[in-house]
Amino acid sequence: MLGESSAIACLRDDVKAAARSDAKVLIVGETGVGKEIVARMIHESGRRRGRNFVAINCAGLPDSLLESELFGHTRGSFTGAYRDKPGLASMADNGTLFLDELGEMSLRMQALLLRFVESGEIQRVGSDRIDGRVNVRIVAATNRNLTERIASGDFREDLYYRLNVVRLTIPPLRERGADVAILVHHYLAEMARAQRVEAPRLAPDAEEMLLLYRWPGNVRELKNVVERVVVRHEGREIRASDLPSEIRDSFTFTPRTSVLAAPPPAKSRVEVSWERMLGSGESFWNVVYPDFIDRELTKTELRQLIKTGLERTHGSYRKLVELFGMKPTDYKRFLAFLYQHDCHLPFHAFRERTGQQAAASAAP
Repeated sequence: MLGESSAIACLRDDVKAAARSDAKVLIVGETGVGKEIVARMIHESGRRRGRNFVAINCAGLPDSLLESELFGHTRGSFTGAYRDKPGLASMADNGTLFLDELGEMSLRMQALLLRFVESGEIQRVGSDRIDGRVNVRIVAATNRNLTERIASGDFREDLYYRLNVVRLTIPPLRERGADVAILVHHYLAEMARAQRVEAPRLAPDAEEMLLLYRWPGNVRELKNVVERVVVRHEGREIRASDLPSEIRDSFTFTPRTSVLAAPPPAKSRVEVSWERMLGSGESFWNVVYPDFIDRELTKTELRQLIKTGLERTHGSYRKLVELFGMKPTDYKRFLAFLYQHDCHLPFHAFRERTGQQAAASAAP
């Protein structure tokens, strides 16, 4: 977890706090941000560090094989089962079981996992009895929005609340500012050592381009790009024109000045929520509420949404309910939610502002 940004410093503190207990952990973040690295850090910093860390990718196997890999199977339980085999859950006894890509798990497997999470009991495929009980710490990770999958019926709500005890959110690389430069130089040196070549040097225009790039694949993409650069340009100075085409094509150069122009900035969460409610007619309860409860939307961002809405409705919360795609009967529920989380803004200032604007426009 290299970096000096406030987001990474906060994440390191969260990892230390999670390592002090045996509570279940849910790690969320985009693809390539390093969720398994964080899971290993929790394991290696905790009291189970002397035991096994066992990882399984829930998206990489069909149901039948995933169940067998996780819980084991008995001889003859299916074609190719020539002997009894313990599952990964048994191998992780007294250690940590890391469930990657949890959001891709089928409803059937979710039901089996829920039973295991609650009881720790192992029942191997093909067995008609409980084969034992294990004591494992479960750390799960996903790049999916599980609250949306719960709403669509694709994920069990009871399993979500069993696993979402300690929640860690890994920020995407585009929100980590100067950490990009630290990571680039680290991987340049590391890849050069691995390939036994002289590390290339970055020219200013190449470094600028790497800093401005949005990195949709996050740290995994950055590592891949650096490795390609090292292999192709060992010991040379790397200019912007030497970078992979997917990076160069995301920028434009103005013909007269040849100044690098960054791609348009990504919209903030407040802007995205506003557009979904006002542009697409989605409800506050489906857009804002889940993200706020999951701590993906902060109090400051929620207050900003309310402030912008009240400016539009001239301080009327009843009109704000309608503006945010809610039913009129949701008025009291909406206000109670805002008061509960200290996000209710006094409406007087917005009405006074409207009156002042009207008086100013009427003045000669």
